[in-house]
Amino acid sequence: MPDETTAVQLQTATAVDEECQVIVFCHYRATGPDQLIRIWSTTVLLDRSSAHESKLLFTDNVAVAPQWMHVPNGSTARFTLIFSGLPRSCTSFDLIERIPEPGGFEVRNIGRNKTDVYEVEFL
Repeated sequence: MPDETTAVQLQTATAVDEECQVIVFCHYRATGPDQLIRIWSTTVLLDRSSAHESKLLFTDNVAVAPQWMHVPNGSTARFTLIFSGLPRSCTSFDLIERIPEPGGFEVRNIGRNKTDVYEVEFL
């Protein structure tokens, strides 16, 4: 039977796992005039080895649907997405913007790292 210290350590470890977040720094380069972007709240991270989905919790410096953000030709929009944590067993995941129209943001097979902080470019 675990002693009291071990039990507290297990509770703490579980609480930390539940509070983990994944931070994704995003870059979108406009390659033509009148580029408009936005992120939908239905954007998720999908663990490639399980059915787990990490939900989008917070956005910074990007419009959230139904609003739009203009990105001038030749410039790069930089924004941040924060998601709920991935399971410990996850080694790679996909970032998928689930939307009812073509053209959603998508980055496949992102390798997991120890910091859970990533940079992605949308083409």
